[in-house]
Amino acid sequence: MRILHFYKTARPDSMGGIEQVIHLIATGTARLGAEVDVLALTRGPAPQEPQQYGLYRNHRVKQNFELASTGFSLLAFGAFSRLARQADLIHYHFPWPFMDVVHFATRPRKPAIVTYHSDIVQQKHLMRFYAPLQRRFLANVERIAATSPNYVATSPVLARFSSKVIAIPIGIDRDAYPPAAPDRLAYWRSRFGPRFFLFVGVLRYYKGLHILIEACRDTSFPVVIAGAGPIEARLKEQAARLGARNVHFAGHVSETDKVALLTLCEAVLFPSHLRSEAFGVSLLEGAMLGKPMISSEIGTGTTFINVAGETGLVIPPGDANALRHAMRSLWEDPRAATAMGERAARRHQQIFTSERMARAYFDLYQELCRDARQGHNLA
Repeated sequence: MRILHFYKTARPDSMGGIEQVIHLIATGTARLGAEVDVLALTRGPAPQEPQQYGLYRNHRVKQNFELASTGFSLLAFGAFSRLARQADLIHYHFPWPFMDVVHFATRPRKPAIVTYHSDIVQQKHLMRFYAPLQRRFLANVERIAATSPNYVATSPVLARFSSKVIAIPIGIDRDAYPPAAPDRLAYWRSRFGPRFFLFVGVLRYYKGLHILIEACRDTSFPVVIAGAGPIEARLKEQAARLGARNVHFAGHVSETDKVALLTLCEAVLFPSHLRSEAFGVSLLEGAMLGKPMISSEIGTGTTFINVAGETGLVIPPGDANALRHAMRSLWEDPRAATAMGERAARRHQQIFTSERMARAYFDLYQELCRDARQGHNLA
């Protein structure tokens, strides 16, 4: 059974959340016996031959330009058509409007699924033009896999296709991460002290970090923001203007340093306030390492990971006062925080392992490929 993944970026060119999920699905299903190809665009020179990346093959074509966060490539049409002919099933990753265009331009007669990572939130004006193509594309695939039941329940787009939507939660495993190195633990403890709150992620508009900085005003507990991104300068200016000296910007950190920071922190903060935050892999990393969490109720996977009152605290989106109160609550009651972290770790093992995720996708691949062999009509 040969599977083709198609998305605008992939590892190792980009190390974002969707790219991590593609990597985990590809690796996990390859372990179960699938032959896996991943096709993506690249801004750099495209290799002439596919590159082996762990247990699967990476194929990259040159990106010609980008418009509204959508990469375009003329070479993608030919590369996708060739790989689709060799595949038994195509696995798309949404959203990426150019992918819809390639799908209809090449007309692959293979079963297809979509992992639906997020609604399109920011480009509201462009959605007026794209919406008809989006609906046609989603109607044309056999299954749509959302990353949490919460997103299925709250997405108006998915509501149109409820008969073909399933939920397959994202899964991660501790053995895929480096150990907490003693020297890095000592380094970060010396910088931030024995107790601190932690945010880890790309500094983007929907992460709610401006709300976090506002919540830190007139408080003393240390808050570490680990990551880099397009709004970094704006956030640093805000922290300076408000006199939030307890907010520390650690910049981009390695995987080893991320594990060290997660191991040391008091709790993981995840104040994302918009539905662009569809899941929250770094939130799940905190749960995996037994940390209590604070997140916002935005109707997405964040509150599938973080169950209010059980694994952490959940606040209204955009509410700096509620966030400040939640942080103070965990800070002043470390025993309750520890118990929440222990429950978070157990929930991770019960629901959010990469083995569970890979098995769910592998079983779905087998079902759709079997239907295709038996002559069932493709969507």
